[in-house]
Amino acid sequence: MSDESAECKRNPEEVNPARVLALCSGASFMAFLDLSIISIAFPDIPGDFPDTSLNTMTWVLSGYTIMLAAILTPAGRVADSVGRRTVFLWSLAAFTVASLVCAVAPSVWWLIAARFIQGAAAGGMIPAALGLILSTTPRERIARAVGTWSAVAGFSAVIGPAAGGLLLRAFGWRSVFYVNLPLCGALLIAALVMLPRQLRGTGDRLPDAVGSIALALGIAGVVSALTEGDSWGWGDVRTIGLGVAGLALIAVTVLRSRTHRAPALEVTVWRSPVFKTANLGLGMLNMTMFAWMLAAPLFAAGIWHWSVLETAGALSIGAVSSMIGSLSAGRLTRPATQVKVTVLGALFFAGSNGIWASSLFGSTPNFWGGWLPAAMLGGGGLGLSITCLSALAAWTVPPLKFAGGLGMTLTVRQVGGAVGVAGFASITASSAVPGSVSSFHHVYVVAMAVNLVCALVVCTLLTALRPSPPPGADAAAAPVPHDRATPTP
Repeated sequence: MSDESAECKRNPEEVNPARVLALCSGASFMAFLDLSIISIAFPDIPGDFPDTSLNTMTWVLSGYTIMLAAILTPAGRVADSVGRRTVFLWSLAAFTVASLVCAVAPSVWWLIAARFIQGAAAGGMIPAALGLILSTTPRERIARAVGTWSAVAGFSAVIGPAAGGLLLRAFGWRSVFYVNLPLCGALLIAALVMLPRQLRGTGDRLPDAVGSIALALGIAGVVSALTEGDSWGWGDVRTIGLGVAGLALIAVTVLRSRTHRAPALEVTVWRSPVFKTANLGLGMLNMTMFAWMLAAPLFAAGIWHWSVLETAGALSIGAVSSMIGSLSAGRLTRPATQVKVTVLGALFFAGSNGIWASSLFGSTPNFWGGWLPAAMLGGGGLGLSITCLSALAAWTVPPLKFAGGLGMTLTVRQVGGAVGVAGFASITASSAVPGSVSSFHHVYVVAMAVNLVCALVVCTLLTALRPSPPPGADAAAAPVPHDRATPTP
């Protein structure tokens, strides 16, 4: 037996799943934190680079997102091959160095370049971290581990705006990068000491280099087109060219992966109908979640004229609710129950968007009757549904392919998020009065419809599927469902 799970069984005294979970969740927290914290600091950055256009400055935000989405899948395949511990350590080190360069950047081009590297490092760190968690966790406890990881990652949305606002007021925008240094340094030292050295890869040859590069460039092209389409114009040659080229490169990777001895894309996991449907559901939920996360602070600041700290405090309600939902869903181990809770969570999120689209959200601030119930319902629903779908996807992936398989799931989520951001921009721009109350209501009506489709079609479809243990998994350790819809594997 050469996979990491087998190595852990040989040396159980060296593996502490709780420590691995805490360490890897902390690293993922840092990676996701830099998605949310920079949005608060962004308005202050142009002050240090007065001759830079706004279009150029937006790459400080989009560069990180694009590289994160592009690297997740190929990095997961590399981690499975050479070792998740190795990829995790190198990615964490690169993230730390890139954070330092961001903090001291003498020009906007240094800042943008460092953000690209930071996003790429995060793209390597997250699937390796999740692969380490799953390979050291007993299969019957995978749902709880995924729930904990999701809750910790979600906590970045709680602390990101609040911490960003406080740091911005006290020390300026560079402090949001400086704060990474002691945290990442501590995580790096802990990883060197705590992560078992026997956590090696499969020893297989590295994944197809041509396919891996094509996949990374393809995903980057598609996400770039979606991210910049609104500012460039959806009919602009750059938007169309990047989108078409990206899809073509992804198609090349898929074709090569069907016959290559060491494929860049683990196409075999997509043969599972549960994996496919769970990923479709996650993509749809992330579409609406990203639109929701972008619209909420803009509505609070632009329509209700709340301060940065007031907005950050209000946003934390949904994030805390999401954490509670994630932790609660993590206690579920039966696939049939996870499917039902996914449907319930998606309906909760649809209801939340319905509240946002109603007269409760008008030109007059309405925290108690509007914001509070919508944030609690939506955050809780997201925590429940995303955690359950992630656990279902993880359950279908063989141990040898944990990082690669879950890297693809995370990529689907990032692409879904990019679609959500692009959709938000397009809907608001096409409204009669962009930035008005009605333009926000249009966004939430569409989001509600997408969530209803997810709940009533995609998630309900899972109840008719018959999950079976993934190849290489210990069927005796797999969760045992109760009902007839998902018989015992």
